Amino acid sequence: MTTKFDELLRRFHAYLASVDDALVRDAVARIGWDMPARALKPRPLGCLCHLDRAADLAPMAAKPLMQLLVQQRNDLHWGQTYSEADFGKDFIDNYGWLEMFGTRGHFANDQVAAGLLILGPDIVYPDHHHVAEEIYVPLTGGTEWRMGEGGFHMREAGEVIHHASNVNHAMRTGGEALLALYIWRGGPLAQKSTVTGTAAQGRD
Repeated sequence: MTTKFDELLRRFHAYLASVDDALVRDAVARIGWDMPARALKPRPLGCLCHLDRAADLAPMAAKPLMQLLVQQRNDLHWGQTYSEADFGKDFIDNYGWLEMFGTRGHFANDQVAAGLLILGPDIVYPDHHHVAEEIYVPLTGGTEWRMGEGGFHMREAGEVIHHASNVNHAMRTGGEALLALYIWRGGPLAQKSTVTGTAAQGRD
């Protein structure tokens, strides 16, 4: 079945294939890219107000993906793992993710999930962990990332960030929003993420 999001998936694949990193190359090679489409209702979120600025900041290799993502943003099914009761209204108004493919995404895949995460400026995503291995490629810089018992470290757009199974990690944005591509594999794709002091359904 041909859908309006086929080209978005193609550009998502093309950007991932352009990332010069062995871990990403392995992930891309293992994904079966001929995936059946799902009919999902549009679900725009407040965090999409940051998408235009994020598109401006994204690396040149990501521009084709970003251009189409901006155009189709209100037609896509964006998700949120948490509620206002978990982290407050400011967090929820500035947070959301799009699952391109996976167990709940626009394209069905039971082996791996991938998509995009948005965090607005001056937001802390608290320490959390999950069984699935996670690979991040931020498309904007200026966000600090923490993993395990280490401190926060600034990461640039295009860097590859790897979170092994059940390793705690957190993010803290600065003056610019974070837009990051993610891949989940090697574990339950809709497992509860365990957050400091609580457990919430879903993933980053």
